[in-house]
Amino acid sequence: MNLVFATHNKNKLAEVKALLPKHINLLSLDDIGCTEDIAETADTIDGNAILKAEYVRRRYGYDCFADDTGLEVEALAGAPGVYSARFAGDDKNDEANIEKLLKHLKGKDNRKAQFKTVIALNLKENENLFTGICKGEILEEKQGEKGFGYDPVFKPEGKDKSFAEMNMSEKTEISHRGNAFRQLISYLAE
Repeated sequence: MNLVFATHNKNKLAEVKALLPKHINLLSLDDIGCTEDIAETADTIDGNAILKAEYVRRRYGYDCFADDTGLEVEALAGAPGVYSARFAGDDKNDEANIEKLLKHLKGKDNRKAQFKTVIALNLKENENLFTGICKGEILEEKQGEKGFGYDPVFKPEGKDKSFAEMNMSEKTEISHRGNAFRQLISYLAE
């Protein structure tokens, strides 16, 4: 069975491919000749995942899944949320995004936040959503060199270090993305 993961990221593809049942042949956007950037114009994380999976199904005719992730900060009424990657501008600069986030939280006691990943799966005309959440808090300054995005300022609940201080397997075990993908893989294994 062919299944498309709506990504151009080879590392993400290899990571997911290793976890899937052997009867599933996982393809990337590059593998199906989709070179365009799929517009993420929805106003929710769920909406963007659905948009991307639908785009591939309609335009290319493949069963597909797509993911979207955002950081939701309680004191900022859920922002940056769906705009996490572009919080400080369209160039998607991690450093600028972190700087803007810390500036908005300066002097605030409530630093509760959560990462949310939604995977939309379009399989044989059915749509399923898988949601992974990792609760935590925003640190006052960056800690750690690993990871990407907001990892250096996000400390998961019950942990004494940021995502950027964890190795990949530590992070995946508790992360929003790991949680959502485990649900997807379990569903596909059935």
